Amino acid sequence: MRISQLLKKDTMLLNLKSTTKAQVIDELVDQLDRAGRLNDKEGYKKAILAREEQSTTGIGEGIAIPHAKTAAVKTPAIAFGRSQNGVDYEALDGQPSHLFFMIAASEGANNEHLETLSRLATYLMDTNFRNAILEARTEEEVLQAIDAKEASEEESNEEKSNQEDAEPTKSEKFVLAVTGCPTGIAHTYMAADALKEKAKELGVQIKVETNGSGGVKNRLTTDEIAKADAIIVAADTKVEMVRFAGKKVIEVPVTDGIRKPKELIEKAVSGNVAVYQSTGGSQQEGSSEKGSKGGFYKHLMNGVSNMLPFVIGGGILIALSFIFGIEASDPNHPSYHPLAEMLMTIGGGNAFGLMIPVLAAFIAMSIADRPGFAAGMVGGLIAATGGGGFLGGLIAGFLAGYLVVLIKWGLRNLPRSLEGIKTILLYPVLSILFTGMVMLSIVGPLSAFNTGLENWLGGMGTTNIILLGIILGGMMAIDMGGPINKAAFTFGIAMIDAGNFGPHAAVMAGGMVPPLGIALATTFFKKKFTKQEREAGKTNYIMGASFITEGAIPFAAADPGRVIPSVVAGSAVAGALTMMFGIGLPAPHGGAFVIALVSGNPLMYLLAIVIGAIVTAIMLGILKKTVK
Repeated sequence: MRISQLLKKDTMLLNLKSTTKAQVIDELVDQLDRAGRLNDKEGYKKAILAREEQSTTGIGEGIAIPHAKTAAVKTPAIAFGRSQNGVDYEALDGQPSHLFFMIAASEGANNEHLETLSRLATYLMDTNFRNAILEARTEEEVLQAIDAKEASEEESNEEKSNQEDAEPTKSEKFVLAVTGCPTGIAHTYMAADALKEKAKELGVQIKVETNGSGGVKNRLTTDEIAKADAIIVAADTKVEMVRFAGKKVIEVPVTDGIRKPKELIEKAVSGNVAVYQSTGGSQQEGSSEKGSKGGFYKHLMNGVSNMLPFVIGGGILIALSFIFGIEASDPNHPSYHPLAEMLMTIGGGNAFGLMIPVLAAFIAMSIADRPGFAAGMVGGLIAATGGGGFLGGLIAGFLAGYLVVLIKWGLRNLPRSLEGIKTILLYPVLSILFTGMVMLSIVGPLSAFNTGLENWLGGMGTTNIILLGIILGGMMAIDMGGPINKAAFTFGIAMIDAGNFGPHAAVMAGGMVPPLGIALATTFFKKKFTKQEREAGKTNYIMGASFITEGAIPFAAADPGRVIPSVVAGSAVAGALTMMFGIGLPAPHGGAFVIALVSGNPLMYLLAIVIGAIVTAIMLGILKKTVK
């Protein structure tokens, strides 16, 4: 079916009035309804919104293709809308969308709308075709551009067919993937996009489930898992693995999904992959094709990812309380302000108070599944209230998790009649008891260790402080979201919990520099980058300002020998300057949006970040070769 058979003049709007995604959907649905293409306007809109809930249809490059297949459609059709100013349609590239093609397919349309969607999306990736649609003055010119493009593609495909020798039809491979990262901010979706794009290039059918900050999206179904040739799990957090028992599974870090999508997909379709075995326990049980990171890292990251909302929310509320004065939350201090006390109580007394118990609970749950949660929570609370700090929380989590695993093993031969009381009685009582006994015995020494560490950091000379800033800043840029980056970030959070805000200031500065430095380089050294890289560089201004180091990953993956040394050098400089200027940062996240909350001179902190970004940009300008 040709696109022009579905897209007519009466379903076009060349000047959309909408300024939001919801308004765009309403305007296009209304146009389809006025043109008589719908049986049930509200039912069709509900189907469109249901599709958007699965994942945005804003595919990037200024394009959005909302679509639905439902009995609410009377006649299959496409509505076209154009916005000259652009609308935030939650596109994958974060840029405004200008061209909107809403596909309406009836329930018995035999997936014609999906085939049309695929072909239309391919056409819209052609810059010349996209510009022709953008510049069309009338509905007739839009249709002419589409007809010309289809005719050109059909002619091109016919020529290719004539040039190729006839080959037997090969059965299409079907691969599933799951992506997830601790913060769920960038890695999750970047890996998903990379895998989908490479699969399309290789002619492999793929579906990707994302485990991001908003929860699981595009969840894999039982039927899909049964039909899949192999499953790629590119994740640094807990994933439901029991459902993959008996299937060929590749487990790798989430960064491999971004940097090595071709290798992963080729390995998945090759069939040379180990079969995953599960006993119904945690996600780590059994065997599969595993990446370089072991269970320890995944258990740790599961705790960190679930702890982050408490850290970020509580930390920023604490930082906001300092606006009224460092001691303004103390009723006995002359600078006391009731709002500062409220912010400190919510952020410090409650959100931050839950940070370590939550960390320990989710580490234990990652190791031992649900029976480990209660013991981890109690052990973490003992660490938090006894002065054991962040280190105590880590110990409590791993201790509780492996104690539950041991208890499960010890009770494995109980009579079947007692099976029901294991989870509700024996596991919680024994695990909480033993975890609590061990934690009470070690929390004293841990508290002394934390006090000593805090005193040591506080008493460091200027040279040692600068060296610490260099190390922390550089660590944030080496793998940009990988284990080294997360180790530095975790250390910074631990220092905030200990009351030392200096290290995390260096951590955040070091994490902001890579995308900002690359953005500057693509702006001032344009000849060293392709057009696509220059466009991607613009988004890095926003990602860098938002403390999303992952924006630098595509550049590092394409040219690691030049990019990684440049970003590490710039981040190390920013970290060193931050420590030298005596900057402290009580907020664990927020990037440029929390600079005003730093202790010390905010302008000097901004200067440290800018200097680091300039160092990266200049190094890239020198090291990278001119693009021909």
